[in-house]
Amino acid sequence: MKIGMAQLLVEGGEPERNFERAEKLIREAKAGNCDLVLLPETLDFAWTHPSALTESEPVPGTFSDFFCTLAKELDIWLCLGLTEKKGNQNYNTALLIDNNGAIILTYSKINLLEVEFPYYQVGQKLEVVNTPFGKIGVNICADNYLPSLHNAHMLARMGAQLIIAPSSWTVDHSVTEESDPYREKWVKPLSDIARIYEIPFISTTSVGYIVGGPYEGKKMVGCSLAVDETGILAQGEFNEFAGHLTMVEVTLKEAKKKGTQFLY
Repeated sequence: MKIGMAQLLVEGGEPERNFERAEKLIREAKAGNCDLVLLPETLDFAWTHPSALTESEPVPGTFSDFFCTLAKELDIWLCLGLTEKKGNQNYNTALLIDNNGAIILTYSKINLLEVEFPYYQVGQKLEVVNTPFGKIGVNICADNYLPSLHNAHMLARMGAQLIIAPSSWTVDHSVTEESDPYREKWVKPLSDIARIYEIPFISTTSVGYIVGGPYEGKKMVGCSLAVDETGILAQGEFNEFAGHLTMVEVTLKEAKKKGTQFLY
C-alpha cells in the first residue's frame, strides 16, 4: 500500500485556499500512484481558529463533499481532518473517504487539549473499518500523547493493521528546525505502538504560522511521520514553510496476537 503524507500549509480562516493546496497535493499523490492520501487535522479553518465557531459545516456537507468528489474523480482514498458542525456544537473530526467518494469512517478527537475546549466537543467513539487494503484505525494528533496512548492501543487491539492520524503539531515561533522538541511526544509513542503490534502508524501534520485563537503567534512545523516495527519509514521536513508531499510504502499484515496474548 502506497500512502501520500500531504504536509499542508493551513491558513487560519481560509478554507478555500487550504482546499486548493490540498487538491494539488492529492493530485500529485495520484500521479505518484498512491492508494491513499493522509492530510492534517482541521484543514478547513486551521486548529482552534475563531472562524470555526461560526462557519463550520456538517458532515456530510459542503466541505466534505469537496473531498468526496475529488476522491471519486481520482479513484483514490483520502483521510483528512475537518471542523464538524453537529447542531450548535463543533467537533475536531477525521474522515476516511473511499475511492468511490463515500465517507466510510468518521472519528472525533477525544484527547482534546485544554485550549481546544471552547472550540470542540469530546469525541465519543473509536472505530476500525475494513478496507481492500486491510483494517484501518483513525485517531487525531494529541490522542497519541503518551498519557492518552491507550487510544491507539485500543485501535490496535480492535484489529487495526494500520493507524493513521491527521495532526497539527505546533511550537513557539522561536523554535528552529535544528531542534526537534517532539521526539518524546511524537516519535516515541507512534514507534511504541508500531513495535508492540507490528503495524504501520502514520501521521501527517500541517505547516504555517497560527493566526487567531489561543495559540496565535506559534507555528505549525510539519515533521509528518511514518513508522512501523522496524523504525522510521519516512518523515516530513521540520519547518513552518515545508508544505510538500512525502510518499511511503507500507505492508499491512494479519495480527499474530489477540486480546490477552498481548503483554501490554
